[in-house]
Amino acid sequence: MSDFAIELRGIDKRFGAVHANKNISLAVPRGTIFGLVGENGAGKSTLMSILYGFYQADHGDVFISGQRQQINGPKDAIAAGIGMVFQHLKLVPNMSVLDNLMLGNEGGFVLKRGREAARNLLEELALEHGLSVDPDAIVQELPLGLQQRVEILKQLYRGAKILILDEPTDVLTPQETDELFQILKDLQSRGVTIVFITHKLNEILAATSQVAVIRRGEVVGLLNTSDTNEQQLADLMVGRSVSFKISKTKSKSGPVHLSVHNLTKQGVSRPVLNDISFELRSGEILGVAGIAGNGQTELLEVLSGISSFDRGEISLLGTQMSPLGGRAREVRAAGLSHVPEDRHKFAMVESFSATEVSALGYQDRKPFSSGAWMTWETARAETERLQEQFDVRPRNPELLSGSFSGGNQQKLILSRELSKEAEVLLVGQPTRGVDVGAIEFIHERLLEQRDAGKAILLVSVELEEVLKLSDRILVMFEGRVMGLLDAKDASEQQIGLLMAGTELEEAA
Repeated sequence: MSDFAIELRGIDKRFGAVHANKNISLAVPRGTIFGLVGENGAGKSTLMSILYGFYQADHGDVFISGQRQQINGPKDAIAAGIGMVFQHLKLVPNMSVLDNLMLGNEGGFVLKRGREAARNLLEELALEHGLSVDPDAIVQELPLGLQQRVEILKQLYRGAKILILDEPTDVLTPQETDELFQILKDLQSRGVTIVFITHKLNEILAATSQVAVIRRGEVVGLLNTSDTNEQQLADLMVGRSVSFKISKTKSKSGPVHLSVHNLTKQGVSRPVLNDISFELRSGEILGVAGIAGNGQTELLEVLSGISSFDRGEISLLGTQMSPLGGRAREVRAAGLSHVPEDRHKFAMVESFSATEVSALGYQDRKPFSSGAWMTWETARAETERLQEQFDVRPRNPELLSGSFSGGNQQKLILSRELSKEAEVLLVGQPTRGVDVGAIEFIHERLLEQRDAGKAILLVSVELEEVLKLSDRILVMFEGRVMGLLDAKDASEQQIGLLMAGTELEEAA
């Protein structure tokens, strides 16, 4: 038997003019956690999608445990013992854990017999790998960390001996990330080979034994993790020296641009926003810290006019906002731009071109329109300008937005929202799924906006990002404000305690 669980030999793949993979050869040792890093659009997800059968290579061969495999689709990959956990989980939210595991593998015509066998196997897998989860729980009612555990169990249930994880920690809390790493190390100790794709270099150093760096479709480095560091990996990824420090001057805050007083929004069983009050001034970044699901999403949706609220007052640039939802157009016209947390749901249409996405929300304004009609020539020229300014790759205004990598989709949306004359910016998870070079770029753009006098509300689950960019930090727990801190005096430990529900006096 080969020492390598996976061997990719001469893999080459084009999508029209885009050369995604350029003659890539890579070998992953059996029973290891192997890291794969690269800039957004570097070709790493394409390479793994070829391994899983979503795409077929134009040239090259795939070997699994020394045997050449013809993988024409995910069914072939599953038969070869390969499982893939995607960045956006592929679960049916309103079905149970057990039903999700059984989908496509029901165990025969008699469903009851198949369910009993599946339940028994699930219990065995949970005990063997420490992946306990209630088989009868409805997936959408589980926290994201447990949903991801279900995805891993689903792959093991199908017999996977090779697991590919694409950006697995993007939606996890620090605690859930630690739990995931423990699970991966346990799987590795039991002979499972894991390919770990991430843009978080500290996680590569913590979890993997080897790492391959891909830049613009080519492997530019293969290193033992113990022999490298974040700076070397970042420089290889980007092809230049990357700075992890930002030049941040003292805030010159001005008048209040956004005022929120006693804001309350009722959820199904409790308030999702509970008596929220704060002020946002020009020339400052107010960071919102909190574990995902503690009201940050609802706060952005209410402030941007997407959803309604029940009680309280919101004043935007001196104008009182209506409590009704569906007012995003009015709010934009009043001087607010919004980068949503979920770009696919609220910020783009994947079947639209880059030009159409660049115009979304502003299609009735110059340079995208003249009167009642879109002016496509000037719209395309504006999109090309934004793609150049924000380093969106490839620079093609006609390319469907769904064909860009996640990080380049994010830069396309940021280019649209930050280029407008809005005085207030709502920015949700600005660097989610974004590589280290693009993170540096996005942080610089946000600080430029702040220094130009814009008022920025920044929501991020990355506590390091909140501390680095913010002038003041508002901490949320279960829809409440636990504390409002000056960023220069705040510590990770204090913010972590507030995020967990500790009262401000005790956390201090």
